[in-house]
Amino acid sequence: MAQVRDGERPYESAIDRAVREGAERGAFENLPGRGKPLPHLDDPSEDWWLRRYLDREGISREMLLPPSVQLRKAIDRLPETLAALRTERAVRDAVAELNVRIVEHLRFPSGPRISVQRIDADAAVQQWTDARTPPAPPEPPAAPPPAPRRRGWRWW
Repeated sequence: MAQVRDGERPYESAIDRAVREGAERGAFENLPGRGKPLPHLDDPSEDWWLRRYLDREGISREMLLPPSVQLRKAIDRLPETLAALRTERAVRDAVAELNVRIVEHLRFPSGPRISVQRIDADAAVQQWTDARTPPAPPEPPAAPPPAPRRRGWRWW
């Protein structure tokens, strides 16, 4: 507020007046969180509000990455993604969807230049099949050969 001279009223905006009148009525006495520290004070970064928004809305932080980095991460996670699928058709569909994203990025690249290449669907299906087939049971270990028998004491 501006400094007040004798006999003059200071300028008070409508917002300042509403806050002052609310405080006089006691409207701010029982607010939730009163007396508690602000929740973001322990995070010194400038984008604390963005992190909290993403967490609250359930949005992955990877959505903020450039498309080329997102594709590289999707390619690196492909074996884990395919392991959760049940049928070969679903595996081929997932690889085809990723290949569409890769081709679109190769046509119109954006972000940092990161090498991304199309995924071979047949190789992905083969890896998926190999990962799903249980390994053959191990052969039981061969019995050790019997120890030679000693024939009594030998005196030298």
